[in-house]
Amino acid sequence: MGIDFEQARTKMVDNQIRTTDVTSHPVLDAFLTVAREDFVPTKFRALAYIDDDIKVSDGSDGQMDRYLMEPSPLAKLIQLADVGSEDVVLEIGCGSGYVSALLSKLAGSVVALESDPALADEAAQTLSDLGFDNVAVVTGPLTEGYMPEAPYDVIFIGGSVEQMPASLFDQLRDGGRLVVVEGQGNASKANLYVREGGHTAARRGFNTCVKPLPGFAKTAEFQF
Repeated sequence: MGIDFEQARTKMVDNQIRTTDVTSHPVLDAFLTVAREDFVPTKFRALAYIDDDIKVSDGSDGQMDRYLMEPSPLAKLIQLADVGSEDVVLEIGCGSGYVSALLSKLAGSVVALESDPALADEAAQTLSDLGFDNVAVVTGPLTEGYMPEAPYDVIFIGGSVEQMPASLFDQLRDGGRLVVVEGQGNASKANLYVREGGHTAARRGFNTCVKPLPGFAKTAEFQF
């Protein structure tokens, strides 16, 4: 008997997401309607709704492996971003395109930035095939953001970082929000940054542990 993905999706929302203080109806609806199984490698399709990260790309040429984030922290991060229906969102590290699809259900438009050209091509094809027409996938270094479409109402960083490039804050419009997980491993914290009057203030979100994104490691300091 095949897997009932719709039932699995409902169980994911009820058992993994609602139970971790995610109460936003638009966020819950997005997770109920976007088919997670369409954004994972075929060999992991049966595991699409497990309560864990799923590898979507093997690291090559010295690059790190890439993962689709576990549902619970992902939903909490998206809720923290408080995406509005007219918002222009920059997603940094779109991976397979699943988060892009979720954000597209909440936002006016999404610019999905990916540094891995192969992943970007796959994400763009999947999103196009599934009719997510308000998402544009672009390629480039994740740490640089995407200036051609700036400023953004929301910048969503889809993995943990050790160091935040100040230039990303400059791509927020006044009143814009940036959501990011900062730190390593179990010491990581989700933070919300809000841009107001040319200044950016941080607000503490919650403790979490998610996979890192490439390029955001701290610069090595010279020591005598």
